[in-house]
Amino acid sequence: MKEQGLVIRQSNYDDPDSMLKAFNGCTKLFLVSTPCIQLDFHDALVGRERHHINAIQAAQKAGVEHIYYTSLAFASESKAGVMRAHLRTEAFLKGLADVKITIIREGLYNESWPLYLGYYSLDNDARSEIFTAGDGLISWTAISDLGLATALVLADPTAKYAGRTFYLSNLRANSLKDITSMISKFKKEEIRLKAVSREDYVDFYTGMGRNRGSVEWWSTTYDALEKNECNISDTTLQDLLLSKGVKHKPIEETIKEMLDA
Repeated sequence: MKEQGLVIRQSNYDDPDSMLKAFNGCTKLFLVSTPCIQLDFHDALVGRERHHINAIQAAQKAGVEHIYYTSLAFASESKAGVMRAHLRTEAFLKGLADVKITIIREGLYNESWPLYLGYYSLDNDARSEIFTAGDGLISWTAISDLGLATALVLADPTAKYAGRTFYLSNLRANSLKDITSMISKFKKEEIRLKAVSREDYVDFYTGMGRNRGSVEWWSTTYDALEKNECNISDTTLQDLLLSKGVKHKPIEETIKEMLDA
């Protein structure tokens, strides 16, 4: 990155002064949500948004003119715990008067299907039946497609994205049951999906050694899927990709690549 003439600055979500120094002189901030998901566990009254707000306030002090925030492709009144901090961050941004904001609800990654599919192990998963706490259509979206589309949004010289909240999601949607069918085809062995209660889901995966707080937090995602929150109809991603002559990467291509690897 340095060889391409970029200036690299280090900062830390827990150190507002470091972010103030990093953002000094910048006009745009592309704010990616913190990976510290443990801050959200146990229905935290204040979760990951504390990191985001630290960054936003540092950006304001540094004179940043436009903040682009990567939210997630769930509904505005989502059932999913994973969306809670995003919605709180969105609300904080919308209350600002001295900076332009753009909220990009990034599509659920093609590459994240193992998490949704019962913590599926690419290395040695021998299960013929996989437990989830529900199912629904998901507009799976490849990270590479999101990268290009998001870059085009950031580089746009106009104010067309200012003040907007929109989705970057593939228009084609597949359920988790569809995913098991794809895996079955590629592995040449039948894999079935079984939806169980959230309580049974939590007990099962906690019994497999996973952190209960993490599993409880993640289990609410299936409530959102059941409500069809992740079946997205926004054409913004499609339009941006077509502007560069790029076709979206389908989920089955990603699954095959990951299984082959």
